[in-house]
Amino acid sequence: MAADSGVYRLLAVAALAGATLLLESTLLRLLAVAQFYHFAFLVVSLALLGFGASGTLLTVSRRLQEMALDSLLAWAGAGFGMCTALAYLAVNWLPFDSYSIAWEEIQILYFVLFYLALALPFLCSGIGIGAALAASRQRSHQVYAANLIGSAAGALLALLFLRLAGVPGAMLAAGWLGLLPALGFRLRRAAAMLLSGGLVVFALLTSWNVGGNGPLLLSISPYKGYAYARLYPTAQPIFGRWNAISRVDVLADAGTRLLPGLSYTFPGNPPPQHALAVDAGGTQPISLVGPEEFTAAAFLPEAVAFALRPAARVLLLEPGGGLGVLQALAGDAAQVTAVVSNPLTRLAVEHSAGRYDIYAHPRVEVALESPRVFTRRRAEKYDIVFLPLTDAYRPVTSGAYSLAESYDLTVEAFVDALARLGPDGLLVTTRWLQTPPSESLRLAATLIQALEETGVAEPAEALALYRGVQTITALVQPDGWQAEELARLRAFTQERRFDLVWLPDLQAAETNRYNRLPEPVYFNDVRELLATANRESYYAAYPFAIRPATDDRPFFFHFFTWAQTPQILASLGRTWQPFGGSGYFVLLAFLALALLLSGGLILLPLLLARGVHPQGAGPRGRVLLYFALLGLAFLFVEIPLIQRWILLLGHPAYAFTAVVVTLLLFSGIGSLLARERWLPGKVALALLAVMALLTPFAQERLIGASLGLPFGLRLLLAGLGLAPLGFLMGLPFPLGLAWLEAGEPALVPWAWAINGCASVIASVLAAIVGLGSGFSAVLLLGAAAYAAAWGVYATRARGERNPASPAS
Repeated sequence: MAADSGVYRLLAVAALAGATLLLESTLLRLLAVAQFYHFAFLVVSLALLGFGASGTLLTVSRRLQEMALDSLLAWAGAGFGMCTALAYLAVNWLPFDSYSIAWEEIQILYFVLFYLALALPFLCSGIGIGAALAASRQRSHQVYAANLIGSAAGALLALLFLRLAGVPGAMLAAGWLGLLPALGFRLRRAAAMLLSGGLVVFALLTSWNVGGNGPLLLSISPYKGYAYARLYPTAQPIFGRWNAISRVDVLADAGTRLLPGLSYTFPGNPPPQHALAVDAGGTQPISLVGPEEFTAAAFLPEAVAFALRPAARVLLLEPGGGLGVLQALAGDAAQVTAVVSNPLTRLAVEHSAGRYDIYAHPRVEVALESPRVFTRRRAEKYDIVFLPLTDAYRPVTSGAYSLAESYDLTVEAFVDALARLGPDGLLVTTRWLQTPPSESLRLAATLIQALEETGVAEPAEALALYRGVQTITALVQPDGWQAEELARLRAFTQERRFDLVWLPDLQAAETNRYNRLPEPVYFNDVRELLATANRESYYAAYPFAIRPATDDRPFFFHFFTWAQTPQILASLGRTWQPFGGSGYFVLLAFLALALLLSGGLILLPLLLARGVHPQGAGPRGRVLLYFALLGLAFLFVEIPLIQRWILLLGHPAYAFTAVVVTLLLFSGIGSLLARERWLPGKVALALLAVMALLTPFAQERLIGASLGLPFGLRLLLAGLGLAPLGFLMGLPFPLGLAWLEAGEPALVPWAWAINGCASVIASVLAAIVGLGSGFSAVLLLGAAAYAAAWGVYATRARGERNPASPAS
C-alpha cells in the first residue's frame, strides 16, 4: 500500500505539473489573440505568483499541513480543473482591455479581477506540488523530478492540443489533466463524468477546426484589427482555424482596401479583397484579381524595382496574404519564390481566394519555413529580394508593441538577405513612416550596418530611399547605382509623387516636394547619419532609440529612451495612447507589482510567526537568499534561450516548447540523481555556474552554424547542446531541500514560496534587461545568480549539512 501510495503521489504531482504547463502555454496563446502577445506574457508571468502564494499558504495554514497528502492532491486537482474553467470565463466575460488601461480607471479593477482569476489555477496546483515536496522527506528529489518531467510533458501536449482544437480545446485539456489526481480518490465519479463530457466537446472542436471552421470562442480587444474589421456591416467569416502557433481568420466583404504606400496618383479603384488576420491582429489583403488585371501594381512604391530588373528572379520573404507575390507577377517577374513561415497562412489563402490563389500561380514556388532559415539554407541567387510590408502600423508611442521581437528586421537578417542577391541584385523593403523620424531612421541605420558587414565600403553609394504619405521604401544595390538607374528612380518618384529621401547624388532642393513638411527632416537625418564619424554618439544623442536591432536585441519597434520620460508622464491618462505611450513603463509597472506581491508573500509567514521559526535569523536568511537566487537564475537562463531559439526554430511557440521541454526533462533527470553519493553537490553547482556563463557564446555559435539545417536536425543539435546544462539545473533545488530536511524541514513550504515568487520577478526583470542590454546580458545574470547560490550553499553552517546527501 505504501508503495502504491508513493506511485500515486508521483503520478499526481506529474499530472498537476503537466496541467500547469499546458495551461501556461495555452494562456500565452489565448491572451496573444484576445489582447496582445507581450502583454499576455507579462500577465501570465504575474499569474504564476499563484505558485508562490501556494508555498505561503502551506507555511501558515495548519489545516493544510494536517491534511492527508493523498486527499490534498485530489482536492488540488479538482480545484485546478474548476479554476481553469473560471479563468476561461473571466478572460471572456470581464470587459478588461489592456490597450486602454492607461486612461480608463475602471480597467485597473478589471485587471485585478482578471489577474486573480488567472492566478487561481496556479495556486491550486502549487498547493498540491508544494505539499508533496514538504511531506516526502528523503524522497523530495523524486517529487521534484516528477514535477519537472510532468511539466515537460505538459509543454509538449500544448502543441498537440492547440493544433487539434485550438485554445478552447487546450484549455479543456488542461482542466482534464488537472482532474486526474481526483480519479484516485473519493472524487473519482465526478471527475470521470467531467472527463467523459469534455472528450465529446474536444472531439467537436477538433472536427470544426480541421474543417476550417474552428470557433474562436474568445472575447477580442476592440482595438485589434480583426475585431475592427468585424464591425463592417457586410463582413462575413469564411475561414477560421487554429494551429500550434497561431489563429488565422479570413473575412469576406469587410471593406478591405489595403495597398500600403499606394501613390495618390493612381486613377483607378483597388481590387476586391478579403481580410486575413493572424492572431486577430492587423488585417492583410487577399486580393481577388489576377496579375494581368492588377493595374495598381505600377503605382505601389516597390514597382520601380521590377522595372529596373525586368524578368527578375524574385525572393519574397513573408508575403502574408500574397500582395507582394501579386506585385512581383504584375511586374513581369520570371520566377517568384515566396517564403511563408506559417503554413496556416498559405492554407487560408488557398481556401479563401479560389481561382485568385496567387500562391498557386505556375511561376510561384512556395517554401514553408522561416525567412532566416531559408536565406541560410538555400544557395540560389536572386535579382530582387523583397521584404513586403505586411504588419499593421505601429505608432512610435506604441506601448507594449515595442516589446515585440522581430528577427526578420535585424542586422543579421539583412546580411543574410543581401547574401542571396546575384550581381546587380536589389533588396527592396517598405516600412511605415513615423513623425518625428524613428522607424525609418532605424531601418536606414540597420541597412547601413548590414552593408558594412557584407564588405560595402560606402553604404551611401548603395542606398536609395523615398517616401509617400505613410510609408518609406528602401532600395539597396550593393554593387552601387548606375547613373541611368538613378535617373529612372528620379523619374519614377516624380511621376508617382514620392519624395526622395536619399540617393548617392541627391541635393536638398530635390527633397520634400510633394508630401511637404516644414523641414525635410527625413533627408536631413539620413544625411547626418551617413556623414557622422561616430555613429554610436549619434544614436545616443537622438531623442528616440534608433540603434540597429540585432539578434541579441531584436526589438526593432522599441524606440524608448529615458529622455522621453517627462513627455510620457505628462500625457499619461490625458491622451489616447495605447498602454500609456511606453511599453518600457508597462514593464516597470509590472516589476513593481511583482516585487510588492512577492515581498508580501515571502514576508507573511515571518510576520505571522508560523512555520518559519528556526533557531536564529541566520538559517532563514540563507534559505531566503539561496532559493531566491535559484528562482532568479533558472528564469534568467530559460527566457533568453527561448528568445534565441525563436530565431532557430522560427516561432515563439516552438521555441518555448523546445527549450522548456529540453531543460525540464534533463533537469528532472538531474533531480532524480541529486542525492547519489557519487555526485558532488558543491562541484556540480560550481560547474553549473560556469556552464551558464559559457552558454551565451556557445548558443550563438551553435545557432549560427545550424540555422541552415533541416528543422529536425536543428532541433536535435540544439537539444543535445542544452542537455548538460539542463541536467545541472535540476540539481540545486533538490540539494537545497536535502539541506533543509537535515535541519529545518518546516522551511520547505517557505522555500517553495520563495522560489516561485523569485521566478515571477525574474521573468519581468529578464524582459527589462533584454530590452536594454540584450539577451546575452540576461544569461550572464543567470550565471552570476547560480554562482551566488553556489556560494551560499558552500558556506552554510556545518550543522545545517546533511551527512546522508552529497551536500559536501
